[in-house]
Amino acid sequence: MLIRGAELDGRAPLDVRIAAGRIAEICAGLARSPGEPAIEADRGALLPGLHDHHLHLHALAAAQSSIACGPPTVTNEAQLAGALRGAAARGTGWLRGVAYHESVAGELDRARLDAWVADRPLRVQHRSGALWMFNSAGVRQLRLEPGAEAETGRLFRSDPWLRERIGGEFPDLAAVGAQLASFGVTGATDASAGNGAAALDHFCAAAERGALPQHLLVMGEPDLPEPASTRVVRGAVKAILDDPSLPDFDELCARIRAAHAIGRGFAVHCATRAQGLFAAAAFREAGARRGDRLEHASVAPPELVELAAGLALTVVTQPSFVAERGDDYRRDVAREDLPWLYRARGWLAAGVPLGAGSDAPYGSPDPWRGIAAAVRRASASGAELGRGEALSPEEALALYLAPLCDPGAPVRRVAIGAPADLCLLDRPWRDARARLASADVRATWCAGRLVWQRDGGTSK
Repeated sequence: MLIRGAELDGRAPLDVRIAAGRIAEICAGLARSPGEPAIEADRGALLPGLHDHHLHLHALAAAQSSIACGPPTVTNEAQLAGALRGAAARGTGWLRGVAYHESVAGELDRARLDAWVADRPLRVQHRSGALWMFNSAGVRQLRLEPGAEAETGRLFRSDPWLRERIGGEFPDLAAVGAQLASFGVTGATDASAGNGAAALDHFCAAAERGALPQHLLVMGEPDLPEPASTRVVRGAVKAILDDPSLPDFDELCARIRAAHAIGRGFAVHCATRAQGLFAAAAFREAGARRGDRLEHASVAPPELVELAAGLALTVVTQPSFVAERGDDYRRDVAREDLPWLYRARGWLAAGVPLGAGSDAPYGSPDPWRGIAAAVRRASASGAELGRGEALSPEEALALYLAPLCDPGAPVRRVAIGAPADLCLLDRPWRDARARLASADVRATWCAGRLVWQRDGGTSK
């Protein structure tokens, strides 16, 4: 394929020829070969395809057919009750709600959910992804043993058990692949700690048949096998920390060493000040290596930044949360932690490799929202949050342009010989940088294949 009249690194018009999945030529005035398809770029910026360095594909696919139970769609108890009752009136079987936050109607439990839905099993997931809440019909369906969990209907960090108990197949990923392509995303890291052989096989199958056109890096369990698809790469072993039940320190260090011994990095979910410092201390004790990551590093005081820099840890953060959750953070987060929320400038200034991801479906899968939030550092209401952490549009975009296996590394470039993983905008970068909107994405290529084109759907 020939892309004609594009802007590359501020230079336009240039033509780009794609052949055998790579960029074959870049020059002004390239002649179109007989039968060669072409796209007129009209001086739109041609970028490397964006990489989402932290999301959850199966959960994102499942969320698309779930009931929205939290902001911005649902913001109060009346709206929540209406959404649940309306869904319960249609069909039979399990009801699945997502994205709930206490700002809507306080803490939910079995009794409160029963008041809205009593005759169908219902489960509602907290926005954090860590907690599921069930009504009585759901508790009975799960056959929970008598105890606190059965009484309250609140199950914490129970996804693997729930998947086994409820059953069902992995969701189809075609809609997720198309959605990500519409944002210009050509690579993604599935950061789910529970990924095992079955989940990996499903990812590989989706990649091989083209349902998931993006390149994929998969984190997961220590025994995660090598992928069967060349479009999928095995990533780090993933661990999740929770403040109420931090693991034994020596045990975590042993897990880090075990991952390194089999040639894999280690990634730690750390969403609080205590979790971040605990994870960094474990890396210091066990020995850190390239590929070790702090996921989220949501609260990063200066002592954590110093530790991470000294250990050469990579940080993958979610700048979009500043916009999506900033008003909740300003109300709920300890005042002393507010300056250190979802930092960007502070990490870069310390020399820490920094990448960004959406954490979808727990955040919007649109990476341009994250880019805009990293620049503007404003909540939904317009309140500033950590203005000193703001980045330029170019710095924010760079958080999504590093190789999948090395977030924070030098950005990929549109260059001869490079893989043709590309995102074409409908305007020059000087105009796009003022908007930072996925609406400006005009076409996306993965491995040289046009997988999405605005007003033209997907292309096989």
